[in-house]
Amino acid sequence: MNYANLLKIALKAIAANKTRAFLTALGIIIGIASVITMLAIGQGTKESIQANISQMGSNMIMISPGADRRGGVQQDASSMETLKLTDYEALRDECKYIKAISPTVSSSGQFIYGNQNVPSSITGANQDYLEIRQLKVAEGEMFTDADIKSSAKVCLLGQTVVDNLFPDGSDPIGKVIRFKSIPFRVIGVMEKKGYNSMGMDQDDYVLAPYTSVMKRIQAQTYLQQIIASAITEGVTEQATEEMTTILRRTHKLKDATETTEADSDDFNIRSQEELASMMNSTTDMLTILLGCVAGISLIVGGIGIMNIMYVSVTERTREIGLRMSVGARAIDILNQFLIESILLSVSGGVIGVLLGVGATYAVNALAHWPVSIQLWSIIMSFAVCTFTGVFFGWYPAKKASKLDPIEAIRYE
Repeated sequence: MNYANLLKIALKAIAANKTRAFLTALGIIIGIASVITMLAIGQGTKESIQANISQMGSNMIMISPGADRRGGVQQDASSMETLKLTDYEALRDECKYIKAISPTVSSSGQFIYGNQNVPSSITGANQDYLEIRQLKVAEGEMFTDADIKSSAKVCLLGQTVVDNLFPDGSDPIGKVIRFKSIPFRVIGVMEKKGYNSMGMDQDDYVLAPYTSVMKRIQAQTYLQQIIASAITEGVTEQATEEMTTILRRTHKLKDATETTEADSDDFNIRSQEELASMMNSTTDMLTILLGCVAGISLIVGGIGIMNIMYVSVTERTREIGLRMSVGARAIDILNQFLIESILLSVSGGVIGVLLGVGATYAVNALAHWPVSIQLWSIIMSFAVCTFTGVFFGWYPAKKASKLDPIEAIRYE
């Protein structure tokens, strides 16, 4: 018996029980749709994180104070005062692998203009901060070296702060706003960046000279962070090593000798490359987890196909006996039921792919989650559903092919 006839017989058998065939394929449909949707969400999240990191500068390096142990007590890194202006100056003058570097200090509080009072944060930095963070001045101008030296009370506003303090749409440049009773003259407005994929407003900040924030607001001599930008992404590791060497020297940390251990670093250096690698690893694990959870429904759907094929073999035992008595071989019977199983799983797979693509776009439209449908996920889904049809349909088909023709004809 050729395969064309076997296909016709399988289609007639499925058509004779449309409802049962649909319910059987439903497990595959839900499984495939779930796999495609979950993988699209995981991949979309990964690409969104990569885009956000790229916007921040893929070759950015961040130096922050490290935790220390004093009197047997582990100190919180945020309370440490290990980064000084001398560290920034040493890195600026000696590092060969960086093209821009800026000290940063920040403080949160209320900004006041007229009868408007809004919460935000002020960041103290130098001119290199714009290049490192890939920011641009939309209106006005950036503060100068003279402003930094004199700790001038000048600032630039993010677009969200402008909207909140000047809801009437008036020009903020030249106006004087207050932060903790300290007046700051607005000299510029930053270019709008909008929200990132994690829902954080990238325009809710105020930028001022770092000396102004350190002296006039926080009254401190230490830095909260130093950020830099490597010449290229490829030399980020060399830049990190060079910075570590310089900071260990400026902090007077001892290296290891034959008799003593090396002092631990009292600072932390993180690069965007390292952050990207960590985030990619996390999102990959999340994607795999989502795919595995969704794949469970495929197994359930496959078991459903096997159960229905068992029922079908039992119901059609006499038919099998008659076919075998008129010359059908065992391989023909096996192929007949195997084709039915594959048809159920593949048709369920096609519907599942369409449903999964539709569900993915629905998630993006309704929940505004980042999604990215990958061709390989669709191909993999088809391969899995075909394998499911063969794997779970083989045993019932094999059982049907081994029936004794005479016993099958006598079956009631």
